[in-house]
Amino acid sequence: MHRALPVPVTVEAIAERIGATVHGDGRRRIARLASLESADANAVSFLSGRRHARSARESRAGALIVSAALQEDAPAGAARILVADPYAAYALLSQWFESLLVPVRRAAAIDPSARVDVAARLGAGVDVGPGASIAAGARIGDGCRIGAGCAIGEGASIGPDSILHPNVVVYGGVTLGARAVVHAGTVIGADGFGFAPSRDGFVKIAQLGSVRIGDDVEIGANCAIDRGALDDTEIGDGVKIDNLVQVGHNVRIGAHTVIAGCVGIAGSATIGARCMIGGGVGVSGHIEICDGAIIGGFSLVERSVDEPGFYTGAWPLQSHVQWERTAATLKQLPRLRQRLRGLEARAGEPKDSE
Repeated sequence: MHRALPVPVTVEAIAERIGATVHGDGRRRIARLASLESADANAVSFLSGRRHARSARESRAGALIVSAALQEDAPAGAARILVADPYAAYALLSQWFESLLVPVRRAAAIDPSARVDVAARLGAGVDVGPGASIAAGARIGDGCRIGAGCAIGEGASIGPDSILHPNVVVYGGVTLGARAVVHAGTVIGADGFGFAPSRDGFVKIAQLGSVRIGDDVEIGANCAIDRGALDDTEIGDGVKIDNLVQVGHNVRIGAHTVIAGCVGIAGSATIGARCMIGGGVGVSGHIEICDGAIIGGFSLVERSVDEPGFYTGAWPLQSHVQWERTAATLKQLPRLRQRLRGLEARAGEPKDSE
């Protein structure tokens, strides 16, 4: 289903919104944002790289967000919206279109079925959904939206303009910065996995730290971010975390790092700023990943990464170039084995048992 704007906007308005220039018909009206393949004359799309140039040329889009270097690949007759970074411009435009598509929000209110302790402090314009619970000493900043079924513990702090989607749990003492977005089912501040072995079994280690999360952080659905054992678990400004991610106790994640789905980060690991962690990656505890590192999907990081770069693999983790060479060598192992057997036979050496 294609979602169209209730009132179409002009190409000129789009360009002004994203700081672009227009080549072509700036008065053309646009009703939706679409992929190159599904776009029609009423849609705007974007081209961010040459590998999609053919799709762009064949597209029926009425307008195309594109860089100057690739503008010749725009569909015939389409208005060209020229920017330096089409993908980033698309992201900004998607936010604007979403705001135009979403119905006008009702006035902020506390649902009658919500339970807000008299000792909790709520800022101006806070909206609290059905069945939510806010404990004593919790502080909710101006303009926050607390979804249905959320639970916010004693002394927790939520920064202004943050959004907690339904059934988010924020344990006592946890701090979220401004403009946080936390999706449904995520739990922040549960006990870390700390147990001391003894002759009689495992003895639980009380988790005495908390969780501190910076500004402009987005956390996906059904994530678990554990409180620290002694010090706090820390997540820096601008971090983006996908669904189903486990962040262990005392983990530190630097500003503007992005983490894809199903990643597991063991306790006391430190991940630097502006890193990119692919889906399904496992990060061992008590190691460090430096600023700017990129970890390929389903890799296992068992040792510290000291230099920025692209790393892939599991046995052990290595630079991506080394991993490609290793993988290529593995493919040749059967042929190399046969050659080795032939050489051994000519040398009169006994064959392997297999």
